[in-house]
Amino acid sequence: MSDSTPVKIPKLSELPLNEGDPHHSAWGLYGKDDELGTLNRLTDEVVLSAAREEIRSGVRISLNWPLDAQGSVPFFGRQAFHKNVYQKHPRIVNDDTWSFNSQSSSQWDGLRHFGYQKEQKFYNGVTLDDIHGEHKSNINGIGAWSEKGIVGRGILLDFHTWRLANNISYEPFQTGSIPLEYLKATAEAQGLEIKFADILIIRSGKFAVISTSTLQYVLSNTQGFMATYNALQQHEIEALARIVPPQVSGVEQSDEMMEWFWENFSAVAGDQPAFECWRTSLNAQVGQ
Repeated sequence: MSDSTPVKIPKLSELPLNEGDPHHSAWGLYGKDDELGTLNRLTDEVVLSAAREEIRSGVRISLNWPLDAQGSVPFFGRQAFHKNVYQKHPRIVNDDTWSFNSQSSSQWDGLRHFGYQKEQKFYNGVTLDDIHGEHKSNINGIGAWSEKGIVGRGILLDFHTWRLANNISYEPFQTGSIPLEYLKATAEAQGLEIKFADILIIRSGKFAVISTSTLQYVLSNTQGFMATYNALQQHEIEALARIVPPQVSGVEQSDEMMEWFWENFSAVAGDQPAFECWRTSLNAQVGQ
């Protein structure tokens, strides 16, 4: 879609756009062959404005976990990271090969990752056969995103700091949710102005193991997710990984949350193992 083409964003209540499409889908809004979804909101004008108004120091900070962050037993039954570095004899030259599940470290969920379960379709009607069949292709792959990257005005909601100040508990390894009212209160406390097409990042918190023998987790001011994970013994990691489906906290799954995302953001991310609370109690997830 052209950056110069204005698109009127319908209300969430006006979705789907086409009769017979899945609930809350906006298929066709940016064209029937679109593979970017709400990333279309990151127009040249939006990116330029963000660069002019937000960049002050030039300091860059990586938000990535290491590719081997979850060691030999990743959660959700995913494959571990493997790296093989080898010398190309007789020269003093090294090559390396890597294999890993991209879901086991920092990543964006692509538009072919989690589809509408009942309809068995992904964004813009893409099917499993389009991805795995005889005529399979890279449709809805992140390669389409990489052509311009995900670049825009990023905003950080520091829910962790806000909840500590307001004496609100949060247990990442139990099914629970961060309500929309908490996120709005966090933004208000920060004096944060939300602009259309912002990239939302949620800091959910730090936590540590208080009793590894019983796998109970409590609030902590000194430990983060990876520090907690790295403090576990191998048998404890394996015990957590055997919980199927996993129980992790995240944003609440509600129409109100979905509407807030739809009306404001081009992309959302967080430091939770799953962005939404999991396991789900709903028939469909916000991320669809």
